[in-house]
Order: sequence, then structure tokens, then C-alpha cells
Amino acid sequence: MDFFESQNRARRNTRFLLLLFILAVASLIILTNLLIFVFVNFQDSARIAMGQYYFSWEVFFAISCGVVLLITLASLFRLLSLRKGGAVIAELMDGELLVNAQGDLNKHKLLNIVEEMAIASGTPVPPVYLIGDPAINAFAAGYSPGDAVIGVTYGAMENLTRDQLQGVIAHEFSHILNGDMRLNIRLMGILYGILMLALVGQTILRGVGVGGRNRSRNTILVIGAGLMFVGYLGQFFGNLIKAAVSRQREFLADASAVQFTRNPEGIADALKRIGGYKTGSVLQHPESAEISHTFFSEGVSFSFASLMATHPPLPERIKRIEPLWNGGFLESTPPEPATSAGSTEGVMGFSSSVNIDADEVLNHIGNPQQSQVDLARQIIAALPDDYTAAAREPYSARALVYLLMLNQSNEARTQQLSHLKASSDLGVYDALEELISHEHLLNPEMKLPLLEIALPTLRQLSYAQYKIFMANLDVLIRADGRVGLSEWAVLKMISKHLGEVFEAKHTRVRHDTLESVRSHCEVLLSLLAYCDKQSGVSPDVAFVAGKSELGLEVKLKDKKDLSFKKMNAALDALAELHPLRKPKLIKACIKTISADQVVSVIESELLRTIADTLECPMPPMLNPDRINTLTK
Repeated sequence: MDFFESQNRARRNTRFLLLLFILAVASLIILTNLLIFVFVNFQDSARIAMGQYYFSWEVFFAISCGVVLLITLASLFRLLSLRKGGAVIAELMDGELLVNAQGDLNKHKLLNIVEEMAIASGTPVPPVYLIGDPAINAFAAGYSPGDAVIGVTYGAMENLTRDQLQGVIAHEFSHILNGDMRLNIRLMGILYGILMLALVGQTILRGVGVGGRNRSRNTILVIGAGLMFVGYLGQFFGNLIKAAVSRQREFLADASAVQFTRNPEGIADALKRIGGYKTGSVLQHPESAEISHTFFSEGVSFSFASLMATHPPLPERIKRIEPLWNGGFLESTPPEPATSAGSTEGVMGFSSSVNIDADEVLNHIGNPQQSQVDLARQIIAALPDDYTAAAREPYSARALVYLLMLNQSNEARTQQLSHLKASSDLGVYDALEELISHEHLLNPEMKLPLLEIALPTLRQLSYAQYKIFMANLDVLIRADGRVGLSEWAVLKMISKHLGEVFEAKHTRVRHDTLESVRSHCEVLLSLLAYCDKQSGVSPDVAFVAGKSELGLEVKLKDKKDLSFKKMNAALDALAELHPLRKPKLIKACIKTISADQVVSVIESELLRTIADTLECPMPPMLNPDRINTLTK
């Protein structure tokens, strides 16, 4: 699967969705006007007998404007209520945030799989929510990888083997990586607006009541019933829209999951288990209908299943994955293999540099392979237990990030610690002191994996805690009077993903060509050309290497003209670039930093931060020989 084409396809689907929405609204306008026309003209028998019907374009226009305004405002209201991303949708389903396995093997298995998938794909680890339903199902929700969540039912967690659950989670990660989640949220907003006429009619009926023979009362009741009919007819067509938009994406997500795990049996057996499971995949929660298009498998029963289903039939999905399938389902959960998935055998630490191939890196963006899942498992196993435990608890997660930002200079560090002691929340500084006592276990290469694990924990902060946390980070990186590349990379990653959650800062495409962001490309490539002081290659040579790949006339900026403020502005603008223009940009970045044929730890960290900000998640990079050693 091509990540950038998938992103572009999601944009095309959004335009298709908008077209269907306009057609649905036009239909509701006609139906509502027809309802009013019938009501006005056919309640008077004399007018019917004379064949004199009342019609006014002014009334038609007024009713049409009212319908459009009602639907638009309702859709905007719904989208506004969902602006903070996936957590809102998980809470809509009464999801229980899974923070700690607390000795539960099933919960530990689920958290472990999600962490592996996230680190393998280069995304922040999404929070996991457990849905209290015996059905076997799951969903991914959010606007982007930074505010995504994974929801998993108890039925899925308890009835699927590790391989089957990994296939399901890989399917959901495909939706996270390919831009499907943003489309799903827009679909929720649009369908809520279409349903609003029915809700208005329902409100009218409840307000007026059904008793009595008063003519005005009966008139209002008829209008209310008519609006309900029109509204629910609109919902019927809305569900058809949902089905039309969703079905093909499920086939693509299944194929991506197979590519991700290199284990077609995992996801195929998960689908077979649903088919042989008494409860199936249909949830009982009243809100499941609204988010049915986000589920792994059909989450709602429909009267017209072939028309309204948001997912292809199970046998069809299984056949595409396993063409020789004999048609049998799995009626029980097979025992787990005796081998432990979390084994640390063969872990040998991290490498300090790596040779990378630009084309191979691009192919793996949004398309991690099983080798990278294995590598992610090894990376997690190599992290010190004290630090992984700290990353999963809100107080110590902040302390961990503070530790990563502490300066090696005694004078600057003293100043930083003094500030944190006075300004950090109660308990955070104590956790920091405890982590400092084990600082010798922390290698620079562990920074990004620990951050990716800590990000879902940091999303649990209150808004006030978030503001204090970000203010403290700003003070820490300026303590020595300069901002290093490593410090900036940490701050940029945190501010991007927490900004999406707490400030609802979501990017959208604003620039269709590289030419339109030429000046920002110059800033980015210039900074990368200067970043490796140890390289034997001059900045001019490194810049030319990137420039030739970019295919755009850009000039190396003077070092004194560069600043992290300009870098932030450049990355924010480049994140709004058309998806199909980003491969050239990322390849140019890779060519710039690898002009000396070696990518250092700081360069790798910087490159992955840039890709993350551009919303092109890049899997971890190690020397190919190193990967072979780790995955044996």
C-alpha cells in the first residue's frame, strides 16, 4: 500500500462525501417542501375540489434556507464536539482507559501489541480504551496519529489469540496511518446533521403530546410526524452514504494488516472467530450505530443488511485474505503458543549510526513490515523497566520528559532543577529525582521510543497541567542560552501531538505544489545541511544533494539567518502540503543528511521528528545487519 496515495485517496473520498452530503441535503429540501405543500393544500377539501393549489417560491426558498441552516449548524455542532479527537468517541462508547495491566495477562497482551505496532510504524502510542461488550470488535478514532485512540471490546481481548488480536490492531493502525479516521469523524458530523430533521420532529411530538382534538394541536402533530418521516428517510440515505464510503476501505485495511504483520492467518482467523462466535461482532451500546463505520467488523444489525452494511460480508473478506478457505469458522479460541512474545533474547542495545536508503525509507512510511514489528518488540524489551514504568504514569511521565531535557552542564542543570522544584506539579519533582538516580541506564537512542510510549500518558493531563508542563519545557531548553537540535526535536514532537489533543490544532491541505512553499523548503534543507558538525561533508555539498532530489531552485541560507522559530514555521507550513508532494520533500531531507553516507543518532532523531510533523510516520531506523541480529 502506498502511504501517500492512501492519504490522497482519503482526500478524494472527503470530496466524494461532500458531494453525497449535498445531494442528501437537496433531497431533504425537496421532501420537506413537498411535505409543507401537501399539508397546506390537502387539508382544505374545497381547495382540492377546485384544483387551486397554493405554491410560493418565497416560501420554498425560506423553507430551503431553514433546512440547510438546521443541517449545517447541527453538523458543525457535532464536529465541534468531536474536535478533541478519538478520546471523545471512545468516551461516547463508555470506554474505560486502559492505563495499567495490573497483572491481567489479556490486558498486558493488548497493551504490548499496541505499543509494538506504534513504535514499528513510527507513531505515538495511542491510548487504549476497553469497551464493556462481549462482542468481538475494535475501532480506531481521531483526526491524526497524534490524537488517535484504539478501542477494543472485552470480547475481542478475551477471545482472540495474540496473532489474531495483532491482526485486528494492525487493521486499525491502517486506518490511523491512511487518513481514514478524519473521514470517519466528518462522516459522523454530516450524518448527525442529516438526522436533525427527525430529531426536531421528535421534539415537536414530545412537546405537544398526542391527547385532545384541538385543530392547532393536530396540525403541529402532523408537521412533527412529517418531519420525523423526512428526517428518518434522510438517515436511511445517510446510512447508504456511510456504507458506500466505508466498505472498500475495509478491504484495503485488511490487505495492509497482512502486509504489516506478514501473517495472513492472524487477521483471517480473527474474522473466522467472529463468524463462529455466538455473540458475533454486533455491539449492544446505543451509540454504536453512530460510529458503526469505524469498527473492525459490522457493529450494528440492519434490516436491509446488504444495502446498509458498512463492512463487506465476513466470507468475502476472509476469501480475499485466504483464497483457499474451506468456509469453516472457528468456534473456540485455540491455546496460545508457549513461547513468550516479550522475550528479550538477542537484545544487544542500540547502534550509534546507520546507513539508510531513501527509497526504502519512503516505502516503509505508513507501511511497516513484520521485521519492524519484531524490531519494535526488541526495542521495548531493551528499555529499562524503570523508564517504561515511568512513561506509563502521569506524574512520572512528565518527570521522564524533564529528564530527557536536562542539560549536561552542571551550571545549566542546577538552574533547570531549581526551576522545576519551584514550578512543577506536586509529586513530579520527587519522581524526577528518583529517575535521575538511574540516569546511567538511559542511552540517547532510547529517547524517541520512550517519548512515543509516554505521549498517551501525557494526554491524561488536565488542561492546566498541560500548560504548566509546556511552560516548564520552554524554560528547560533555554536554560543554557541556546536550543540544541535534540532538545528542539523533543519539544516539537510533544507540542505537535499534545497540541492536537488540548488545543484541537489539526492540519489540512493548503499547498498543492512545492513551488508554493519554496522558502520553507530552503529553511528545512539548510538546517539539515548544517546539523552534522562531525561530518566530513560541507554544508554546501549536503544541501546540493537534497536540492537535486527536490527538483526545485532553492538556495542554502546563511547559518545566522536560521532559527528554530523559522524552522517551526517552515514545518507547520510544509505539513499542509499536498500528500503527493511530500515524498520528494522527505527524500530530499534524507539525501541531505545522508550526504556523508552515514546517519548519526541526532540526524535520525531529527529526520523522524520532521517526518512526524509532516504527518508521515517513519519507522525506527537501524543498520540492516543490526536488524538481522535483533530479529533472529
